[in-house]
Amino acid sequence: MNTTILRKSILGIAGLAVAGGIAAGPLNHDTTTVDTRPVAVVQADKPAVDTGKLIPHGVQGEQSRIDLNDEQTANAKAIIAATKKAGMDERAAVVSIATSLQESKLENLGHLGDRNDHDSQGLFQQRPSSGWGTVEQITDPEYATMAFLKGLKQVDGWQDMPLTKAAQTVQVSAYPDHYAQWETQAADLVAQHWNS
Repeated sequence: MNTTILRKSILGIAGLAVAGGIAAGPLNHDTTTVDTRPVAVVQADKPAVDTGKLIPHGVQGEQSRIDLNDEQTANAKAIIAATKKAGMDERAAVVSIATSLQESKLENLGHLGDRNDHDSQGLFQQRPSSGWGTVEQITDPEYATMAFLKGLKQVDGWQDMPLTKAAQTVQVSAYPDHYAQWETQAADLVAQHWNS
């Protein structure tokens, strides 16, 4: 048999198989409804974050939440990366992100002119005049986070404090209770990005 005839025979059989499958329709006529809601996916190589570590004392007061743009999300990821680099855990990242949400809404703010609180700048609204670093340093997310974490490490028992007390001890804000409102969103960001 020559190859042209063989090829035509094989293509003809394949065509019949396809046509037969189309004409017969699907073999399974199951009418079960499928749930299309999103499902949390845990990658095997990336363990889930222990959510009990994120908010060990429960939240205090009403919680606030804002939609984040790409820059704010990148800043949250930078805070997480710096926390890991400092050898600190997920709870430290929650305290750091909640503090930045209160201070700057996770925006790396420069000098705001008349609206500026003294010389406060960056993600944590740190002040060069208070010894946090130069303007260039405190507007660098990694440096600013490391400076905040250095202060947090010096707070005895910060791990056992409510978030707002730990943050306030480092920041010395005029509004010490305002950090608490960001704990849930900060914990959600850490849960989402800690292992990404």
